[in-house]
Parts: sequence; C-alpha cells; structure tokens
Amino acid sequence: MNCHNARNSAGTDLEIAAVYRSYVVRVLVITGAGVSAESGIPTFRGKDGYWRNLDPIKLATPEAFARDPDLVWQWYRERRQRIRDAQPNAAHEAIAKLAQCAGEFLLVTQNVDDLHERAGLAKAEMVQIHGDIFKTRCSRCHWRAELCNAHTRDDRDKSGLAGARPSIIEFSEQDGGPENGVPRCTKCDALMRPGVVWFGEPLPLHETERVESYLQRDSCGVVIVAGTTATFGYIIDWALRASRRGGELIEVNPEKTPLSRFATRLVREPAAVALPRLIDRLVAQLPKT
Repeated sequence: MNCHNARNSAGTDLEIAAVYRSYVVRVLVITGAGVSAESGIPTFRGKDGYWRNLDPIKLATPEAFARDPDLVWQWYRERRQRIRDAQPNAAHEAIAKLAQCAGEFLLVTQNVDDLHERAGLAKAEMVQIHGDIFKTRCSRCHWRAELCNAHTRDDRDKSGLAGARPSIIEFSEQDGGPENGVPRCTKCDALMRPGVVWFGEPLPLHETERVESYLQRDSCGVVIVAGTTATFGYIIDWALRASRRGGELIEVNPEKTPLSRFATRLVREPAAVALPRLIDRLVAQLPKT
C-alpha cells in the first residue's frame, strides 16, 4: 500500500486533527463496541443487544454460566454466527491502513470479534483485551481450543499460535466441535466456556502486559479512542499515559464519555464515518520513507 497516496479532507472539524509529521510515528488506537455495531454487531448496552428478551449483561457473567451454561452457550453460538455473517466496515479498514503506515502501532480493542483481523490488521499489532469469542477454554484447567472455521484466519497466525502455545488446538464446530449442548474439556472433563472476559472478571494478564509494554517503551504522537463509552478506568488510563508527552488524544464518538474532558480533539461522528477521513489526514502527515 502507498501510505502517502491519501486524500485530504477539508471544511470540517477533522481539519484540526492533522498533526505534525514528527508526532505520528507511534500510534495507539483503542476501539469499543460502537465500531463493530456499525457492522451490525449489537452492543451489550443498546436496546438491540437484547436476546430472547434477556439482557446480555446478565448473560455474560460467571454466575449466569454457573446457573445455566446451556443458555449461555446458545447465546454465544448465535453471536458467533452473527459475527461470521458480518463484514468489516470503513472504520476497521481505516485502522488497518493506519497500522501499515505508522512507525509503531498497537490496537487495543474491547471487541471479541474478528473484524479488525479480517480488515487486514495483523494479530501482532492487536490486543483483544476482553478475549476472543472464537476461542473456547476450560473453566477449570484453562485448556483452550480455537475454532478453525472463523472467517479468514491467517495460516501463518495459526501455525505460529499452535507452535508457541501447544495447549491450544483448532477444531471445527461442524466437525466434532461444540455445536450443541455444553462442551467438556478433554483434559479434565470440566465445562468449557467461551474465551471471553465476563463482567466481574479480571483482564487477562498476558494481554494487559502487552499493552503495558507498549506504553512503557515510549509515548505516542497520536492516540485515537473510537466507539467506546470509556466507562472502564483502564481505557482512560491507557489513553492518557500514551499521550502523556503532548500527543494528540482524539476521541471519535457521537456521545460524550468520561474520556471527553481529557481529549485534545473531539469528533462527534460514528467511527465508520469519521475514521476514514481522519486517518487519511493523519497518513498524509507521516514522514516519507
């Protein structure tokens, strides 16, 4: 991709989001459910997120799984299928473009789907801080399995994952996978659960360490926070630490959030509308190599 063949946008408040060339080498992007919602994936907090008149916030908990694991699995299987049927939107594609052009780049996403990956973002440049819906893990011994029929899983990522973490295997829901009922661990016979972080659970240590390592190495010239309500303190903490040395902190969200008062730029538009223009503008500022 030619990272400098970007169109300039003018005449909107996105003009002020352009930054100096020397500031755009290191980038952090944080995305939330609002980004995937524009691909038709319901958010937990919106009215369209209800499933069979059940509040998803009450399904995505350890307590709900202990009470009715079959019901929880039914919901996650339907959610997996909805994700398979969805397509990455313009926001996902713009973020993947920025990743290819930045000197250093990390995406931290609260989304458990694979839409960023399917838009072309390498897994090495992405942290799914709330887990991956296409993974399944044991509720007791943490043995894992990964669906091999998720959209466009890169073969190199698969082989690297299998080689680095032999506790993870791949299987198909159509070929012996847990397409019905509650799957059990082949190691200890405990119930298997979706590989996501439920409400009330801590963030995965390995993923938070990746974020911390990126933040500790240096600050960022540009931080973009898009499609998240920023109700979790770690989102604000990471955004502020990343922009601590005068970097741009750009919030893209139609609504005001707890992060808004800290942002240097506010873009009150949906991510799929704002990010393509904004990122074209940022890419145009990158030093040519």
